[in-house]
Amino acid sequence: MSTILIVLTSHATLGDTGRPTGYYVSEAAEPWRAFTAAGHTVELASIAGGVPAADGDWAGFEDFRPVVAAGTIPVGAADPARYDAVFLAGGHGTMWDFPGSAELAALVEAVHERGGVVGAVCHGPAGLPASVLAGREVAGFTDEEEQAVGLTGVVPFSLQQRLTQRGAVVRTAPAFQAQAVRDGRLVTGQNPASAAGVAEGVLQALSER
Repeated sequence: MSTILIVLTSHATLGDTGRPTGYYVSEAAEPWRAFTAAGHTVELASIAGGVPAADGDWAGFEDFRPVVAAGTIPVGAADPARYDAVFLAGGHGTMWDFPGSAELAALVEAVHERGGVVGAVCHGPAGLPASVLAGREVAGFTDEEEQAVGLTGVVPFSLQQRLTQRGAVVRTAPAFQAQAVRDGRLVTGQNPASAAGVAEGVLQALSER
């Protein structure tokens, strides 16, 4: 069995709107449930450590609540040699603290370079470094979806455009339709509906190592 690290955002405010944000509950809980059900060891980290702010509905995910309430380790304290896979959960908070975290980039790069699997869903791909993205097919929250939720002018950048700038080939599905894209040991998803599919892709990639 493998050890998988799920990484959450520690950013809790939605730009200058005064509205709360954080990691999106289902995008962390669904993969956690899939990974643990498959018999893998799952640990949680966040950019700052501790108990990060959550966004989204907890209905149906009460089993995950005490897990995250027990706290997360800071990303900088995570030893990449311990993990067979790293999974970047989404939530709008990631758009603020994932891209600027050198510790997160180093962790993802190290796991990938060791032959590990990297997964990310929705806004989670904001934390993927160019070294992992370049030339790869990926999915992430699209410009169309950002506009639909009214946050185009709130988020600090366009995720779709940033992924392209980092050398990725972005595959888009109709807004809010589930889409998981696997390119070798990199598995990404477009939106919350894609979380289960990305988790399945990560498990498949692990089984093929």
